[in-house]
Order: sequence, then structure tokens, then C-alpha cells
Amino acid sequence: MNGLDLTGRTALVTGGSRGIGSAVVRRLAAAGADVAFSYRREEEQAAALRDKLLADGRRAETFQADLAETGAAARLHRACVAELGVPTLLVCNAGNASRGNAVTETPEKEFELLWRVHVLSTLELLRTAIPAMRASGGGSVVLVSSSYAASRPAGTAPYVAAKSALEGIATVLAKEERPHEIRVNVVAPGLVATDMGDRLVRSGGVHRSASDLDAGAPFGRVCRPEDVADVVLTALAPLSSYVTGHRYVVDGGDSL
Repeated sequence: MNGLDLTGRTALVTGGSRGIGSAVVRRLAAAGADVAFSYRREEEQAAALRDKLLADGRRAETFQADLAETGAAARLHRACVAELGVPTLLVCNAGNASRGNAVTETPEKEFELLWRVHVLSTLELLRTAIPAMRASGGGSVVLVSSSYAASRPAGTAPYVAAKSALEGIATVLAKEERPHEIRVNVVAPGLVATDMGDRLVRSGGVHRSASDLDAGAPFGRVCRPEDVADVVLTALAPLSSYVTGHRYVVDGGDSL
């Protein structure tokens, strides 16, 4: 994102210690934003990323947050405001995958967990963050979804249900927040070469990692976290100031 200047803006990224979230954090910092990001268990990874950004002269802070817990998202926002100021750039990226079972073999608690992590925690964060954005004169929100929300493959019901709900919320929120100069967009990647992508590929029993599929992927490689991060910044950027309620699919054209 050469030329993008987010100096003076504060960004908050959930699930920012690894994978897509980490790439988004690094892209935001490179564009000059002050960045707060959450992690659940990867304290060393989060601290290493924060320290790298600080060494590069950026303002950055990490916060531990298990977003499956009620109240964690609101506490995360308050901590960000206290340390770095009101975030007017918000990326809701934290999430987890379902276990690959058929609908009839998936326990209710798995649906509940993914619903809480993907949907309820995002709603809690939005209820806290949006009023502060309004008071600050506006902002930009990106909800990270998945191409699975549209393709809906077998064995993914809890994940698909949660991501589909997230996308519905984004569309409604985009309409509601236009009068307040707040844009809301969705970024929906396909398979990405991350820890989660590797686990998904290994479940097929043939390959060890997503990057093993590079040769047969669009453009000669499976999507990388940086590819998704570039699209997230496109959606956040002032250059996209007239784009809201949009769904950016990042899958190399696989869904065409």
C-alpha cells in the first residue's frame, strides 16, 4: 500500500498476533497508524511483533483477550483508548474454525463457541467502538469473514453460520452508520497459508501445509496473509471513502 498515510490514526485489530491479523497490524503500522491488537494465547508472538514495531519507531500495544468471554471485547476497546486513544480504524479478525463434522454430528456447544467468538464478541466490540467513532467524527470498520460464507462446503456448518451472520450484520451496520461518516466493509478470504489454513489442509490427509498447494493455485500460489492485509487496508483507506457495505473476496478468482 505504497503512498497510504494513516499518521495520527489509531487502529484496533482483534486476533493480531499471527496469520492475517499480524499482517494487517504490520501493514497498518507501516502506513503510520498507531496500532493496538489483541491475542488470546500467543503472548510471545504478540510481544515480539509489538517490540518490532516499537523498534521501527511506531506506537503499538498488545492486549490479551479471550473474546469467547462476555465483556472481553468491551474491555479491549477501553484498554486501547486508555493507551493509544480512540480507534477510528477497526479490524475484527479474531476467530476460530469448526472441526469438520457433519451438521448432524456437530454438538451444540461447537455452534455456541463459534457464535460467541465470531458474532457476539464482534457485536460487543461494535457497541463499544461505534459511539466513540461517531464522537471522533467517523471511522472505518472491516469485518474479516471467509469465502466459505458463500460457498458453504460440507463439514463447515458452525463456521459458515457464524460468518454468514457476521456479513449480514456488516451490511445492516453499513447502512445505519453512513450518516455518521463510518464505513463498514467485509473482507472474505479463501484458503490462506496460515496456521488455520495448514490445519484445514492437513485434515484432508494428503498435504502438510496450505503452501503445498501452491502449484495448482491461482497465480501460482495459495493466498498469503499479506494478500489479505493489502485488501483490508484498501477497505480502510481514505482512498476508499465512498465505498461501504462492500464484500471484498480474496481467493484468486476461485469463486468466479
